[in-house]
Amino acid sequence: MKSKLLAVACLIGMVGCGGPPPPPPPPGVVYVRTAPPSEVVEVVPAQPSAEHVWIRGHYRWDGVAAAYVWTPGHWQQRPAGYTRWVPGHWYARNGAWYWVEGHWRA
Repeated sequence: MKSKLLAVACLIGMVGCGGPPPPPPPPGVVYVRTAPPSEVVEVVPAQPSAEHVWIRGHYRWDGVAAAYVWTPGHWQQRPAGYTRWVPGHWYARNGAWYWVEGHWRA
């Protein structure tokens, strides 16, 4: 895990816009030195059932390609005991963009 984070940090440093690197992110958090593109407007297909929740698409960072890649939205069946999907999101802090994964909330 440590070597993977180091590789991502090195790659980000190569495509960054200069200046000191931001502080290291918490484990499992992705950070990038460039802002993500505007979200794609998606056409949402019909809901398969009342137990399905739309998980909207988002840009993810592909460290190998050193680029943002669009991940399309999809319907997902609500897990038992969970009532709400909290969407993932990018946020800016200290000159970098951080990704926080979406998750189910009880």
